[in-house]
Amino acid sequence: MQWLSKSWILLAVVVCGLAMVGCDDDKSNTVTPPGVDLNRNYVQIERLGNPLVSEVLFAKRDHGHHNATGPADDQANFTDDVETFVTTVAGRDTTVANTLSGVLLPDMLIVDTSKARGDAGWLTWALNPGVGCGGRTRTEDVVDAGLGALFGTVISTDPDTTTCLASDNVDANDVPISTGAFPYLAAPH
Repeated sequence: MQWLSKSWILLAVVVCGLAMVGCDDDKSNTVTPPGVDLNRNYVQIERLGNPLVSEVLFAKRDHGHHNATGPADDQANFTDDVETFVTTVAGRDTTVANTLSGVLLPDMLIVDTSKARGDAGWLTWALNPGVGCGGRTRTEDVVDAGLGALFGTVISTDPDTTTCLASDNVDANDVPISTGAFPYLAAPH
């Protein structure tokens, strides 16, 4: 009987020892897929938070600078670009220009996870304070919303707005978007 109790103690010690080895912080036993360098420095290639921001509002020569910096630097680096485009190319007043630069910079999507996801919508958090959780839905026409903010009546009811530029005339995806599992979009074609 005594050997049975010693066997249980020995078994308990072995199990505890194995458990402690499994909790080790040493990553040397981690399996790394072939060709993956864990010490690699990744380089950001393109930064596209909000649709049309860098593509429309910044001069082409500034795209590399925008991609190489982070959102924390956007207001200092690009406020003048946004406001100049809005007042000169779009022909809007400074109030609309100031509103757009305040809403679009920093160039990142903002999502308030404390709100219902059914209220998702591009710039809802800024254009309708207290309504919407931000982000954007898969079917939302963010290009029309952006053009409407720049050239249409989304922000201002100014009768001099150029509403003919407030749509890209693409009102739906060319193939149905999947309602199932990831990747959620339509199959490539």
